[in-house]
Amino acid sequence: MLRDSTELKGHALALGFELVGVCAADTAPHLEFYEGWLDRGFHGSMEYLRRHLPLKASPEGLLAGAKSIVAVGLNYRQPDPAREGYPRIASYALGRDYHKVLRSKLNGLGRWIQQVYPGSQYRACVDSAPVFERDYAHLAGLGWFGKNSCLIDSKRGSWFFIGVLLTTVEFQADEPAVGGCGSCRLCIDACPTGAIVFVDGRWQVDSRQCISYLTIEHRGSIEPELAAQMGDWTFGCDVCQDVCPFNQVRESQPLRAVPTTEPDFLRARDWPTLLELAKIGQDKWDELSSGSPIRRTGIDGIRRNAQINIENGTGSAEFNPHKCHGF
Repeated sequence: MLRDSTELKGHALALGFELVGVCAADTAPHLEFYEGWLDRGFHGSMEYLRRHLPLKASPEGLLAGAKSIVAVGLNYRQPDPAREGYPRIASYALGRDYHKVLRSKLNGLGRWIQQVYPGSQYRACVDSAPVFERDYAHLAGLGWFGKNSCLIDSKRGSWFFIGVLLTTVEFQADEPAVGGCGSCRLCIDACPTGAIVFVDGRWQVDSRQCISYLTIEHRGSIEPELAAQMGDWTFGCDVCQDVCPFNQVRESQPLRAVPTTEPDFLRARDWPTLLELAKIGQDKWDELSSGSPIRRTGIDGIRRNAQINIENGTGSAEFNPHKCHGF
């Protein structure tokens, strides 16, 4: 039985989400493209992405009897001007780990559905789960794919996290979002490493060249040429979003790039200097990274990244015992 989603959306907004939509729990339309992306090696060393492919093929693999997917968006944008000698961190990682924040709110939405529809089941997923969250968010009307592969909402831009809730309740589906970049290529030209490439008739990201991948997912040394192009980025990179016209405030679009109001995201940490990070000890690292997305890179990764920043001239060269980009 098809259910109206009006009350569902109202409850999602009351939980703090800014965007919410619904789509059917069907096979993701980008599955075949994604397989090709993996075959080209664009995932770099993230072999778990290939291992998760069977689960990603169908929402049924994550929740038996799934009928609908509720997609939500939560703004994370906050200003964080670069400071000489200090780490530069992507906006999404400044506060509390977004996985915890979104999953908590999604579970709250799932419990509400179960109260309204007894016997129903749900599963909350953020990007760590094997699900095509951007595909489903697009189908649910939250945004369309930009050339930088980010999901862009014409009214709000791309500074938002995506979460999805699989449910066995069949809700009325929304229309997919419509939009496009046109002839704009600002993100392509601005990318320091040229990671946004045109292959097989579409723009896509080669993770092996992406600063976010290099500073977070890549283990071991970084090629000197790529390391030099990392500039002052210590964890992640916001360049392709910073230059996007849909992230520029306009009088006619007041919601673009507005600062987040989510308290957990605004609890920014007081990170030490690059010199201190380059030689940080395990106890201090555990204290600093607890509950933060930055923990993902690991202590060796943060030391490596900080040392690269120093060598790139964004800090002092005082600490440089090995002069290398490895561990």
